[in-house]
Amino acid sequence: MACCRTRSLRDLATRLHGTETQLDRVVRNLLDNAVRYARTAVTATVEVAGEVVLTVADDGPGIPAADRERVLERSGGCPRRTRRRIWDDPGVDLEGTRLAVYRSFARTGRPPHADDLAAELTTDGPTVRAGLRELARTRHLVLAGADEIIMAHPFSAVPLGFAVMGRRTLWWGGCAWDSFALPHLLPDEGEVLVSTRCPACARPHAVGVGGARPPDGGQVAHFLVPAAHMWDDVVHTCRHQRLFCSAACVDDWCRRSGSDRGYVMDLHTLWRLAARWYDGRLDRGYVRREPAAAKEYLRSVGLSGPFWGL
Repeated sequence: MACCRTRSLRDLATRLHGTETQLDRVVRNLLDNAVRYARTAVTATVEVAGEVVLTVADDGPGIPAADRERVLERSGGCPRRTRRRIWDDPGVDLEGTRLAVYRSFARTGRPPHADDLAAELTTDGPTVRAGLRELARTRHLVLAGADEIIMAHPFSAVPLGFAVMGRRTLWWGGCAWDSFALPHLLPDEGEVLVSTRCPACARPHAVGVGGARPPDGGQVAHFLVPAAHMWDDVVHTCRHQRLFCSAACVDDWCRRSGSDRGYVMDLHTLWRLAARWYDGRLDRGYVRREPAAAKEYLRSVGLSGPFWGL
Protein backbone atom coordinates (compact mmCIF):
# COMPACT_ATOMS: atom_id res chain seq x y z
CA MET A 1 0.00 0.00 0.00
CA ALA A 2 1.31 3.45 -0.86
CA CYS A 3 2.20 5.71 2.02
CA CYS A 4 -0.31 8.56 2.32
CA ARG A 5 0.16 12.04 3.69
CA THR A 6 -2.66 13.88 5.37
CA ARG A 7 -3.87 17.42 4.88
CA SER A 8 -6.11 17.98 7.89
CA LEU A 9 -7.23 21.21 9.46
CA ARG A 10 -7.18 19.34 12.77
CA ASP A 11 -3.48 18.54 12.30
CA LEU A 12 -2.82 22.25 11.87
CA ALA A 13 -4.80 23.03 15.05
CA THR A 14 -6.82 25.57 13.10
CA ARG A 15 -10.46 26.54 13.58
CA LEU A 16 -11.94 28.32 10.58
CA HIS A 17 -14.68 30.93 10.60
CA GLY A 18 -15.99 32.54 7.45
CA THR A 19 -18.80 33.03 4.99
CA GLU A 20 -20.12 30.16 2.90
CA THR A 21 -18.16 31.48 -0.09
CA GLN A 22 -14.91 31.75 1.87
CA LEU A 23 -15.22 28.26 3.37
CA ASP A 24 -16.13 26.86 -0.04
CA ARG A 25 -12.93 28.33 -1.43
CA VAL A 26 -10.84 26.82 1.40
CA VAL A 27 -12.28 23.35 0.79
CA ARG A 28 -11.94 23.59 -2.98
CA ASN A 29 -8.29 24.66 -2.67
CA LEU A 30 -7.58 21.85 -0.20
CA LEU A 31 -9.05 19.23 -2.53
CA ASP A 32 -7.47 20.78 -5.60
CA ASN A 33 -4.07 20.72 -3.91
CA ALA A 34 -4.47 17.03 -3.07
CA VAL A 35 -5.47 16.15 -6.64
CA ARG A 36 -2.53 18.09 -8.06
CA TYR A 37 0.05 16.43 -5.79
CA ALA A 38 -1.32 12.88 -5.55
CA ARG A 39 0.47 10.12 -7.34
CA THR A 40 -2.39 7.60 -7.52
CA ALA A 41 -5.03 8.19 -4.83
CA VAL A 42 -6.92 10.83 -2.86
CA THR A 43 -9.21 10.06 0.09
CA ALA A 44 -11.52 12.60 1.75
CA THR A 45 -13.38 11.93 5.03
CA VAL A 46 -15.76 14.09 7.04
CA GLU A 47 -16.35 13.61 10.79
CA VAL A 48 -19.24 15.32 12.54
CA ALA A 49 -19.11 15.26 16.36
CA GLY A 50 -19.90 18.67 17.74
CA GLU A 51 -17.68 20.14 15.03
CA VAL A 52 -17.00 19.25 11.43
CA VAL A 53 -13.53 17.90 10.65
CA LEU A 54 -12.48 17.43 7.01
CA THR A 55 -9.45 15.25 6.37
CA VAL A 56 -7.92 14.84 2.92
CA ALA A 57 -5.20 12.23 2.38
CA ASP A 58 -3.15 11.47 -0.71
CA ASP A 59 -0.04 9.56 -1.65
CA GLY A 60 1.98 12.58 -2.78
CA PRO A 61 5.31 13.82 -1.39
CA GLY A 62 3.87 15.60 1.69
CA ILE A 63 4.35 19.06 3.20
CA PRO A 64 7.76 19.60 4.81
CA ALA A 65 7.45 19.86 8.62
CA ALA A 66 9.10 23.28 8.62
CA ASP A 67 6.38 24.67 6.33
CA ARG A 68 3.23 23.29 7.96
CA GLU A 69 2.64 26.31 10.17
CA ARG A 70 2.65 28.55 7.08
CA VAL A 71 0.44 26.49 4.81
CA LEU A 72 -2.75 28.46 5.51
CA GLU A 73 -1.15 31.89 5.10
CA ARG A 74 -2.53 33.78 2.09
CA SER A 75 0.88 34.94 0.90
CA GLY A 76 2.92 32.24 2.57
CA GLY A 77 2.21 28.56 2.15
CA CYS A 78 4.78 26.07 1.02
CA PRO A 79 7.90 27.29 -0.74
CA ARG A 80 7.44 27.58 -4.48
CA ARG A 81 9.73 24.69 -5.16
CA THR A 82 7.17 22.31 -3.52
CA ARG A 83 3.98 23.97 -4.73
CA ARG A 84 2.54 23.07 -8.13
CA ARG A 85 0.56 26.17 -9.10
CA ILE A 86 -0.47 27.26 -12.57
CA TRP A 87 1.30 30.53 -11.84
CA ASP A 88 3.87 31.60 -9.27
CA ASP A 89 1.83 34.43 -7.68
CA PRO A 90 0.29 32.87 -4.53
CA GLY A 91 -2.28 35.68 -4.31
CA VAL A 92 -3.94 34.70 -7.59
CA ASP A 93 -6.26 31.70 -7.71
CA LEU A 94 -5.87 31.13 -11.44
CA GLU A 95 -7.86 27.93 -11.57
CA GLY A 96 -10.68 29.48 -9.58
CA THR A 97 -10.64 32.48 -11.90
CA ARG A 98 -10.66 30.31 -15.01
CA LEU A 99 -13.53 28.22 -13.73
CA ALA A 100 -15.57 31.27 -12.73
CA VAL A 101 -15.20 32.70 -16.25
CA TYR A 102 -16.10 29.45 -17.99
CA ARG A 103 -19.04 28.69 -15.73
CA SER A 104 -20.45 32.19 -16.22
CA PHE A 105 -20.30 31.71 -19.99
CA ALA A 106 -21.89 28.26 -19.70
CA ARG A 107 -24.69 29.45 -17.43
CA THR A 108 -25.55 32.86 -18.89
CA GLY A 109 -23.87 33.10 -22.30
CA ARG A 110 -21.87 36.09 -21.03
CA PRO A 111 -18.48 36.54 -19.35
CA PRO A 112 -18.22 38.00 -15.84
CA HIS A 113 -16.84 41.48 -15.21
CA ALA A 114 -13.51 41.64 -13.38
CA ASP A 115 -15.15 43.31 -10.37
CA ASP A 116 -17.76 40.53 -10.18
CA LEU A 117 -14.95 37.97 -10.27
CA ALA A 118 -13.20 39.79 -7.44
CA ALA A 119 -16.34 39.58 -5.30
CA GLU A 120 -16.90 35.90 -6.12
CA LEU A 121 -13.29 34.98 -5.40
CA THR A 122 -13.09 37.24 -2.31
CA THR A 123 -10.12 39.13 -3.63
CA ASP A 124 -9.48 42.55 -5.20
CA GLY A 125 -9.74 43.90 -8.74
CA PRO A 126 -5.99 44.24 -9.45
CA THR A 127 -5.42 40.63 -8.38
CA VAL A 128 -8.19 39.38 -10.66
CA ARG A 129 -6.94 41.47 -13.58
CA ALA A 130 -3.44 40.05 -13.14
CA GLY A 131 -4.94 36.56 -13.23
CA LEU A 132 -6.94 37.33 -16.38
CA ARG A 133 -3.80 38.55 -18.13
CA GLU A 134 -1.97 35.35 -17.19
CA LEU A 135 -4.88 33.21 -18.39
CA ALA A 136 -4.80 35.10 -21.68
CA ARG A 137 -1.03 34.59 -21.95
CA THR A 138 -1.52 30.83 -21.53
CA ARG A 139 -4.38 30.82 -24.08
CA HIS A 140 -7.23 30.00 -21.73
CA LEU A 141 -8.86 33.38 -22.47
CA VAL A 142 -8.80 36.12 -25.09
CA LEU A 143 -8.90 39.69 -23.78
CA ALA A 144 -9.59 43.06 -25.32
CA GLY A 145 -7.68 45.68 -23.37
CA ALA A 146 -6.66 44.96 -19.80
CA ASP A 147 -9.62 42.95 -18.56
CA GLU A 148 -12.46 42.65 -21.10
CA ILE A 149 -13.03 38.95 -21.73
CA ILE A 150 -14.07 38.38 -25.32
CA MET A 151 -13.42 34.65 -25.71
CA ALA A 152 -12.99 31.55 -23.57
CA HIS A 153 -13.12 28.79 -26.16
CA PRO A 154 -15.62 27.53 -27.12
CA PHE A 155 -17.49 30.56 -25.74
CA SER A 156 -17.48 34.05 -27.21
CA ALA A 157 -18.67 37.40 -25.90
CA VAL A 158 -18.72 38.94 -29.37
CA PRO A 159 -20.63 37.93 -32.54
CA LEU A 160 -18.40 36.10 -35.02
CA GLY A 161 -20.98 34.74 -37.42
CA PHE A 162 -22.80 32.14 -35.30
CA ALA A 163 -25.57 31.99 -32.70
CA VAL A 164 -26.19 28.84 -30.68
CA MET A 165 -29.54 28.34 -28.95
CA GLY A 166 -29.81 25.85 -26.10
CA ARG A 167 -32.82 25.03 -23.92
CA ARG A 168 -32.86 28.44 -22.23
CA THR A 169 -29.54 30.10 -23.10
CA LEU A 170 -28.29 31.83 -26.23
CA TRP A 171 -24.57 31.87 -26.92
CA TRP A 172 -22.48 33.53 -29.58
CA GLY A 173 -20.64 30.78 -31.42
CA GLY A 174 -16.98 31.70 -31.72
CA CYS A 175 -16.66 29.80 -35.01
CA ALA A 176 -17.96 26.66 -36.71
CA TRP A 177 -15.65 24.50 -34.58
CA ASP A 178 -16.71 26.11 -31.30
CA SER A 179 -20.41 26.21 -32.19
CA PHE A 180 -20.42 22.47 -32.86
CA ALA A 181 -18.50 21.89 -29.60
CA LEU A 182 -21.07 23.47 -27.28
CA PRO A 183 -23.52 20.53 -27.07
CA HIS A 184 -20.59 18.24 -26.21
CA LEU A 185 -19.29 20.51 -23.46
CA LEU A 186 -22.85 21.14 -22.19
CA PRO A 187 -24.55 17.73 -22.53
CA ASP A 188 -27.55 18.74 -20.39
CA GLU A 189 -28.56 21.13 -23.17
CA GLY A 190 -29.34 18.24 -25.50
CA GLU A 191 -29.46 19.28 -29.15
CA VAL A 192 -28.66 22.95 -29.78
CA LEU A 193 -29.59 25.02 -32.82
CA VAL A 194 -26.57 26.49 -34.63
CA SER A 195 -27.54 29.36 -36.94
CA THR A 196 -25.40 31.30 -39.40
CA ARG A 197 -25.28 32.63 -42.97
CA CYS A 198 -23.11 31.50 -45.85
CA PRO A 199 -20.37 34.16 -46.21
CA ALA A 200 -20.52 33.84 -50.01
CA CYS A 201 -24.24 34.10 -50.80
CA ALA A 202 -25.76 35.08 -47.40
CA ARG A 203 -28.11 32.10 -47.44
CA PRO A 204 -29.26 31.35 -43.86
CA HIS A 205 -28.48 27.98 -42.31
CA ALA A 206 -29.83 26.40 -39.13
CA VAL A 207 -28.32 23.08 -38.04
CA GLY A 208 -29.42 20.97 -35.10
CA VAL A 209 -26.28 19.69 -33.36
CA GLY A 210 -26.32 17.17 -30.53
CA GLY A 211 -23.84 14.95 -28.78
CA ALA A 212 -25.08 11.58 -30.02
CA ARG A 213 -24.40 11.69 -33.75
CA PRO A 214 -23.27 14.17 -36.41
CA PRO A 215 -25.91 16.23 -38.20
CA ASP A 216 -26.91 15.59 -41.78
CA GLY A 217 -26.57 18.29 -44.41
CA GLY A 218 -24.63 19.28 -47.48
CA GLN A 219 -22.96 22.34 -45.97
CA VAL A 220 -19.18 22.45 -45.59
CA ALA A 221 -16.89 24.18 -43.12
CA HIS A 222 -14.01 26.27 -44.43
CA PHE A 223 -11.02 27.03 -42.18
CA LEU A 224 -8.95 29.87 -43.62
CA VAL A 225 -5.98 30.06 -41.22
CA PRO A 226 -3.58 27.07 -40.89
CA ALA A 227 -3.19 25.50 -37.46
CA ALA A 228 0.34 26.84 -36.95
CA HIS A 229 -0.94 30.42 -37.17
CA MET A 230 -4.37 30.19 -35.54
CA TRP A 231 -3.21 32.03 -32.41
CA ASP A 232 -1.40 34.81 -34.29
CA ASP A 233 -4.76 36.64 -34.30
CA VAL A 234 -7.26 34.23 -32.82
CA VAL A 235 -10.29 36.47 -33.31
CA HIS A 236 -9.47 36.76 -37.03
CA THR A 237 -8.99 32.99 -37.12
CA CYS A 238 -12.36 32.29 -35.52
CA ARG A 239 -14.10 34.85 -37.72
CA HIS A 240 -12.95 32.80 -40.72
CA GLN A 241 -13.95 29.31 -39.62
CA ARG A 242 -17.36 29.40 -41.28
CA LEU A 243 -20.11 27.26 -42.74
CA PHE A 244 -20.76 27.55 -46.48
CA CYS A 245 -23.54 26.13 -48.65
CA SER A 246 -21.03 24.10 -50.66
CA ALA A 247 -17.44 23.94 -51.88
CA ALA A 248 -18.55 26.11 -54.82
CA CYS A 249 -19.54 28.86 -52.39
CA VAL A 250 -16.15 28.53 -50.68
CA ASP A 251 -14.37 29.03 -54.01
CA ASP A 252 -16.60 32.00 -54.89
CA TRP A 253 -15.90 33.68 -51.53
CA CYS A 254 -12.14 33.07 -51.85
CA ARG A 255 -12.12 34.57 -55.33
CA ARG A 256 -14.09 37.66 -54.32
CA SER A 257 -12.18 38.23 -51.05
CA GLY A 258 -8.75 37.55 -52.57
CA SER A 259 -8.11 34.76 -50.06
CA ASP A 260 -6.31 31.50 -50.65
CA ARG A 261 -8.47 28.43 -50.15
CA GLY A 262 -7.91 26.90 -46.73
CA TYR A 263 -9.19 23.56 -45.47
CA VAL A 264 -12.70 22.34 -46.34
CA MET A 265 -14.48 19.60 -44.39
CA ASP A 266 -18.00 18.17 -44.31
CA LEU A 267 -20.34 18.39 -41.31
CA HIS A 268 -19.50 14.90 -40.08
CA THR A 269 -15.79 15.73 -39.88
CA LEU A 270 -16.53 19.06 -38.19
CA TRP A 271 -18.68 17.28 -35.61
CA ARG A 272 -15.91 14.74 -34.87
CA LEU A 273 -13.36 17.54 -34.56
CA ALA A 274 -15.54 19.41 -32.06
CA ALA A 275 -16.77 16.40 -30.09
CA ARG A 276 -13.92 15.87 -27.60
CA TRP A 277 -11.66 18.85 -28.21
CA TYR A 278 -12.86 20.82 -25.19
CA ASP A 279 -13.31 17.92 -22.78
CA GLY A 280 -12.76 19.00 -19.18
CA ARG A 281 -12.84 22.77 -19.66
CA LEU A 282 -15.59 23.15 -17.06
CA ASP A 283 -13.75 20.94 -14.55
CA ARG A 284 -11.19 21.88 -11.93
CA GLY A 285 -7.68 20.86 -12.88
CA TYR A 286 -8.14 21.14 -16.66
CA VAL A 287 -4.85 21.06 -18.58
CA ARG A 288 -4.50 22.04 -22.22
CA ARG A 289 -3.27 19.38 -24.60
CA GLU A 290 0.42 19.25 -25.36
CA PRO A 291 1.23 19.65 -29.09
CA ALA A 292 1.86 15.94 -29.62
CA ALA A 293 -1.48 15.03 -28.03
CA ALA A 294 -3.26 17.70 -30.08
CA LYS A 295 -1.81 16.28 -33.30
CA GLU A 296 -2.86 12.77 -32.34
CA TYR A 297 -6.39 14.01 -31.68
CA LEU A 298 -6.54 15.73 -35.08
CA ARG A 299 -5.39 12.53 -36.79
CA SER A 300 -7.98 10.52 -34.87
CA VAL A 301 -10.86 12.57 -36.30
CA GLY A 302 -9.63 12.18 -39.87
CA LEU A 303 -7.60 15.33 -40.46
CA SER A 304 -4.27 15.27 -42.28
CA GLY A 305 -1.87 17.36 -44.31
CA PRO A 306 0.31 20.45 -43.84
CA PHE A 307 -2.65 22.72 -43.03
CA TRP A 308 -2.90 20.87 -39.69
CA GLY A 309 0.84 20.38 -39.29
CA LEU A 310 0.43 16.64 -39.86
